[in-house]
Amino acid sequence: MAEPNRTLRWERRDESRVVIPRHGAMRVDGLVYATESLMAQGVDAAALGQVVAVATLPGIVTHSLAMPDIHWGYGFPIGGVAAFDMDEGIVSPGGVGFDINCGVRMLRSNLTLEDVSNRLDDLLAALFAAVPAGLGSHQRDIRLDRDRMRAVAREGAGWAVRQGFGSPSDLDVQEDRGRIADADFDAVSDKAIERGRDQLGTLGSGNHFVEVGVVDRIDEPAAAAAFGLFEGGIVVTLHTGSRGFGHQVCTDFLPWMDRAARQAGITLPDRQLACAPLRSGEGRAYLAAMACAANFAFANRQVLSHRVRQAFEAALRESPGHLGMAVVYDVAHNIAKVETHTVDGRSRRVCVHRKGATRALAAGHPDLPAPYRAVGQPVLVPGDMGRPSFVLVGMPGAARDTFASACHGAGRMLSRSAAIRSARGRDIRDELARRGVRVRAAGHETLAEEMPDAYKDAGEVVDVMHRAGVAARVARIRPLAVVKG
Repeated sequence: MAEPNRTLRWERRDESRVVIPRHGAMRVDGLVYATESLMAQGVDAAALGQVVAVATLPGIVTHSLAMPDIHWGYGFPIGGVAAFDMDEGIVSPGGVGFDINCGVRMLRSNLTLEDVSNRLDDLLAALFAAVPAGLGSHQRDIRLDRDRMRAVAREGAGWAVRQGFGSPSDLDVQEDRGRIADADFDAVSDKAIERGRDQLGTLGSGNHFVEVGVVDRIDEPAAAAAFGLFEGGIVVTLHTGSRGFGHQVCTDFLPWMDRAARQAGITLPDRQLACAPLRSGEGRAYLAAMACAANFAFANRQVLSHRVRQAFEAALRESPGHLGMAVVYDVAHNIAKVETHTVDGRSRRVCVHRKGATRALAAGHPDLPAPYRAVGQPVLVPGDMGRPSFVLVGMPGAARDTFASACHGAGRMLSRSAAIRSARGRDIRDELARRGVRVRAAGHETLAEEMPDAYKDAGEVVDVMHRAGVAARVARIRPLAVVKG
């Protein structure tokens, strides 16, 4: 037994997992995926306390889970996963986050490192010009009136495709085909609509990025072939979400959910866990508004991927057919979804909160796109600008133990303010250049906040998922050029 602080006790179950035994008001145990090294250096006590707090919520099923990229967040820890019974359970905006459906999309290509190595500066400049980035970034050529916002909120990535941003085949390899059902635009406030109407096709700020990388290792050839990945191949990863639209949806519902929790007699250890029963009017309204924001995020990444393709065509002066840029997959990180899982040997409908966590379906699951059904779902795990990213594939252990969920990235070790302090007197851009990574950012402070030292090593995080049988390593990707928000 070990103790991360003087009050919270945990026990190691195996090399990849520790258990926080049920105590006090906890309804279930906490289960954290982490090695001894990560527990000692990469998991803060505040985040573990949030695992405990989530375990007190009504209707939680089996465990309060945390992935190895866990760190402190609003309400739920980032890297947190929790499923709730449809009759007795709750839905919590803190279990989704402010950036609803913040997620990752990957594009593969026919290009090799040799094709781009002498054009990376041109390519980076073209991407920076094509992708509006930074706090408050907006599109000049896509401004949505209320009717078009309604269509985006209902249709997601499909709306963008119908407007000419990509092709219908892009939808075949996205989580839920880039659209969450049961969106109700009438559940969204006027302020949220106003905040989002000129932000479709923008990157935003913080940890959002567009990264060009090269596949430098293949671990699982069959899955890599199914995903269109090959050693030496160039890929592009996009990370962004629902921008101000989703942020306002979360902001609007927090006080409403706080009142709903009190009216339902729910005792909360932290008001950031404001929630409502799933069967309540407030719970249904939040899920309907959340779906609108999630669909906006899917559409946002669809527009951005179209802009990325155009930037490649312009910078490399190649035809779309020669580039062969196709979507590998698109996954949501911050979402609450009603799904069917096997719990205690029987099929059960639950509402799965994934906050900073990725769905990870194993081979054979009916929700998988046809090309991936024999191998499993791509799980996209970005690195930290200076170190590799990874593509994994969902494994049976995820279905058995984590409600088909896996890690979503490296996970922060330093807060943004701590990272800025640590970066004083350093030239992060030059440090990255010495690693062979070119970077363009909307502001100097962004590079400090997002420097590699602020994050855990994604390779160590991925190894936990691999050893636990949750998601297996498929490919490693070395960064070459990055546009940061």
